[in-house]
Amino acid sequence: QVQLVESGGGLVQPGGSLRLSCAASGRMLSISDMAWYRQAPGKQRELVASITSGGRTNTADFVKGRFTISRDNAKNTVYLQMNSLKPEDSAFYYCNAVGPGPFNAWGQGTLVTVSS
Repeated sequence: QVQLVESGGGLVQPGGSLRLSCAASGRMLSISDMAWYRQAPGKQRELVASITSGGRTNTADFVKGRFTISRDNAKNTVYLQMNSLKPEDSAFYYCNAVGPGPFNAWGQGTLVTVSS
């Protein structure tokens, strides 16, 4: 069983920055893709960014140029650097990891609130 633990959420003013982290642990051979999703109240969960084990990234248009996803394969950790945050970025952010087995794991979510 694979566990994902997110950290780094919180309250930030518009224009500010936050860095989310997600560490994977448990029984797994390797991790293929890792990703960040978000879900605001009353809205569907949406993909924010993803990254392959080789480092290829995909970033949603609505955060492109502001958010950057990265990962440390040695630490089984994925990061999301969020800059120039806007109130509409407020949501629960969830980490996702998939790999051989196969497994498809989700974190518990971390809340990001952008407000003055």
